[in-house]
Amino acid sequence: MVELKTPSEVEAMAVTGAFIAELLADLAERADVGVNLLDLEQRAREMIAERGAESCYWDYAPSFGNGPFRNVICLSVNDAVLHGLPHDYVLADGDLLSMDIAVSIDGWVADSARSVIVGTPRPEDQRLVAATEEALRAAIDAARPGARLGDISAAIGAVAKSRGYRVNTEFGGHGLGRTMHEDPHVPNIGRPGRGMKLRPGLTLALEPWFTLGTERIKFDADGWTIRSFDGSRGAHSEHTIAITDGEARVLTARPA
Repeated sequence: MVELKTPSEVEAMAVTGAFIAELLADLAERADVGVNLLDLEQRAREMIAERGAESCYWDYAPSFGNGPFRNVICLSVNDAVLHGLPHDYVLADGDLLSMDIAVSIDGWVADSARSVIVGTPRPEDQRLVAATEEALRAAIDAARPGARLGDISAAIGAVAKSRGYRVNTEFGGHGLGRTMHEDPHVPNIGRPGRGMKLRPGLTLALEPWFTLGTERIKFDADGWTIRSFDGSRGAHSEHTIAITDGEARVLTARPA
């Protein structure tokens, strides 16, 4: 069931979104050569506790995972493309790090992800990250009242195709609000003019993620970390948005 949010409920989600944007900005500044992933996980825990927020990841146990998740953020490095389990790994020069987090404040959820390059960037990684960010902007531009869900998916897929990246259809965006995952599912590829009509009050997490090579994926032995099947690097960008009477409102906009 798709639940439309009232203006006051969207404002409550925006409070959560602003905190997530602040948290990711903080971690992006700390992600440097020689920093352990566990230190970033600990910093995220500290900020969540200080804010009085609640992690949506802790004890999360979906059908595709291995038991309850016991971390507050996903940290995916290089060919780890989604749901990276924080572990004892020291970031090296040139690593491509994707950070994905969802939290709840006063019962309202927001979800966001961003990818950063540690130290010396590779040009192909820079292009990959830029492509996910471009696709996210295109998806947000397409998210207008009266448009269709397929218009959002098609906008993401068009950017991927224009940049030469193939799109995985197993994981994509989703609705959210009181919980982290609500209807509808938002694929990262689709046909314009298809699917449900977008109405004010609909809140969505849009999250294009691409890899340099294949769209196929595989799971690590930890049961969570998803890697590209061919070992190519991946990047991930995500915002929580609300459909309004005009342009979509980005609830997790990064601080200036």
